Amino acid sequence: MKDIRVVTDFPRKVREIENLWIPMPDGVKLAARIWLPEDAEADPVPAILEYLPYRKRDGTVERDALTHPYFAGHGYAGVRVDMRGTGDSEGVCKGEYLKQEQDDCLAVIEWLAKQPWCSGTVGMIGISWGGFNGLQVAARRPPALKAVISLCSTDDRYNDDVHYLGGAQMCDNLMWGTTAWAIAMTPPDPLIVGDRWREMWEGRLDGNGIWMQDWFEHQRRDDFYKHGSICEDYSDVEIPVYAVGGWADGYPNPIFRMLEHLPGVRKGLIGPWGHKYPHFAMPGPRMGFLQECLRWWDQYLKGIDTGIADEPMLRAWMQDPAPPAAIYDERPGRWVAEPSWPGPGIGEHTLALSPGKLAEDAGSDDVLTIRSPMTAGLSSGAWCGYGVLPTLPVDQRMEAGNALVFETEPLEEALEILGFPEFEVKLALDKPVALISATLSLVLEDGGASRISYGILNLTHRHDDLDLKPMTPGKAETVRFKLRCCGQRFEKGQRIRLAIATGHWPIVFPGPENATLSIHCAGSRLILPVRKPQPLDKTLAAFKGPESAAPMAQDVIKAGEPFRREVTTNQITGEATYTIISDAGTVRHPHTGMTLTQRQTEIFIVHPDDPNSARGTVTWDKTYARGDWNAHVSVSATVRALRDVWRMETHLVARAGDEVVVDREEVKEFPRDLN
Repeated sequence: MKDIRVVTDFPRKVREIENLWIPMPDGVKLAARIWLPEDAEADPVPAILEYLPYRKRDGTVERDALTHPYFAGHGYAGVRVDMRGTGDSEGVCKGEYLKQEQDDCLAVIEWLAKQPWCSGTVGMIGISWGGFNGLQVAARRPPALKAVISLCSTDDRYNDDVHYLGGAQMCDNLMWGTTAWAIAMTPPDPLIVGDRWREMWEGRLDGNGIWMQDWFEHQRRDDFYKHGSICEDYSDVEIPVYAVGGWADGYPNPIFRMLEHLPGVRKGLIGPWGHKYPHFAMPGPRMGFLQECLRWWDQYLKGIDTGIADEPMLRAWMQDPAPPAAIYDERPGRWVAEPSWPGPGIGEHTLALSPGKLAEDAGSDDVLTIRSPMTAGLSSGAWCGYGVLPTLPVDQRMEAGNALVFETEPLEEALEILGFPEFEVKLALDKPVALISATLSLVLEDGGASRISYGILNLTHRHDDLDLKPMTPGKAETVRFKLRCCGQRFEKGQRIRLAIATGHWPIVFPGPENATLSIHCAGSRLILPVRKPQPLDKTLAAFKGPESAAPMAQDVIKAGEPFRREVTTNQITGEATYTIISDAGTVRHPHTGMTLTQRQTEIFIVHPDDPNSARGTVTWDKTYARGDWNAHVSVSATVRALRDVWRMETHLVARAGDEVVVDREEVKEFPRDLN
C-alpha cells in the first residue's frame, strides 16, 4: 500500500491459528483467528482482541493481515473474533451492542487470559463497531482487560452515531442499516463449519432480523440508546483509553468528551483522516500508528515505560486552508497539543449577526427569514468520510441560494480554532416541528468555500432528547447548540462564513412540513473556540512513518466499475437524485480459495418543494463462492419520509446456487415522533 513500509522480519517469529473455537457459557462457540509468537507457550504474551461482526474470513481479512501479525511479531497475540451469529461463529445476532454481545466478550476475555500462551492480560482494539464495544466492555470491568485503543467510536449511541443527528433522522440510518442487514444475512464458510453451514445460514436468515427497524422504532434518546453509551456513567471506565479519530470521519466529537470526562488515564489523537486506521487512511499525512499502538500496549499491558504516559493528553492536526475537494491525498497543516481538555489555550471568540455579515461588534435588530428547498445540503458529501473514496464536501458556494449567509470581512490576522464551534440563535417558526442547520466555512481569496464544520438541530429537541417540546409557532426562543468539532487555521485575508438553512439533505431527512425560520440577529451569535499557539506544540516528537505486516494476496477476477457519486435534476418533474454506486467487482482470496463479489447502490430523491417526497433506496448484492459452493444475498431497503410516518419497504433474496432459500418482502410503518 502507498507509503507503508512492509515489515516481514519481526523480533519474534509468528505462527497463525486459522480458526479456533471459543466456548460461551451457553454452549455457543465463537470463531477466532489468532496470530502469536511461535514461542508464546514458553514465554507468554498479552492478547490484543478485536471483536467484530464483519467476517474475519473475508470481510476484514485484508486489514487483519496488516495489523495482527505485526502485533504478534512484537510480542503479543493478535486475536480476531467473529461475534455471535456473524462470520463463522454460531448462534444469532439480533442487533448492535446488545448485552449478549458484551457478555460474550467478557467470556472471550476470560478464556484468553487462561490460555497457556497468554500472560493473563488483555487489551482491546477496534475501529467503528470494534471501537464501540471496546469502550462498552471496558465499562463492564473484566479483570483481565487492562487497556483499550478505540478508533472512530462513540460514547453516546444516540447523539454521535449513524441514527440521529441533533434529533433529526439521519439518512445513514438507512444507508448503514441496509449495510448491516446485508452483513447479518451472510453465511459462514463451509471450510470452517462443515456441512452445517446451511443450517447456520438459515438460522441467521430467520433470526438475525433487520436491526434498523429498532432504530426507526426508537426515535428519542431512551433506554435503547442509553444502553452501551458510556457517557451515562464515565466512571465505569477505569482502565487507560486511547481515543483516535479524524476530522473527515463521522466520530471526532466523542474524543473531546471522553478526554474531559473519563476518570482514568486517557489520551486523544485526531488527524485529518477518514474512517480508517491512520497508517493507511486518507486524507494524509499517514503515520506510524502500529508503532504508536505498541508504545501504548507496552506501557499498559507489559509495564514498560515507553514515555507515552508523560506526553500531552491531546494531539490534533491543525488543518491549514485548502480548496474544497471531494478527496485529498493529504491535508496541509501541523500537529498541535493540549495537556488537558478543555485546553488552557482555548478561548471564545464571538461574532454577531447582521444581514449578510458576521462581526465582532453588536448585531443588528433585523429579523431575517429562510425557507430552504429540500435540496439544501447536496454539496455536503457523506456524514462519515471513509477515507479512500471521494465523499468529502465540495464547494459551499453551491449552497448560497439555499440559506441565509453571514460572512466576515477579510481577516486582519490569522486565526485558529480547535474544539466545538457553537451557535446561539434567537428564532421563531411557523410550524411546531422543523430543523435548523448551521454550516461554518472558510472562504478563500478566490471565493471558494471549504466547509469546516456544521451542526443540525431538530428544534423539538432543543431542551432534551427524551422529553421533547414542539415549538410554539410565532413565539421567539433562544437556542444554543454545538457544531461538529474541528481544528482549522484561517489565514489573513480569508473570510469566515456561516450559512443557516432549514434542511441538510441527504445528511438528514427533512422535517414533516415546509417550515419558515425567522432569525433575530440581535439575539444571535457564532462562538468560535479560538486557540493560540502553545509552547507545548514545539516539543512534539515526529511520528514514525507508517508500516505494517505484509499485505494479503488477492486475485482480481473482474474489476468493479469506477466509484460514482453524482447529483442529477429532472428538469420536468423538478426532483433531484443523489446517487452513489460502489462496486468491488469480483476477487479471489488465494489463501482460502474463496471468491467474493459485492456491489452497493444508494439513491436518494427529493422534490425541492415537498418534504414528503423524500425517499432513499439502498441495495446490496453479495456472492460467496468456492468450487461447487455458491451463496448469494441480495437486500433492498427503501424509506419514505411521509408526513406522519416513516414507511420502510424491505426485500431479501438468498440463494444457494440456483435454489432460492429465502425470498421475503416486508412493509412497516413507524409513526413520526416529532421529527
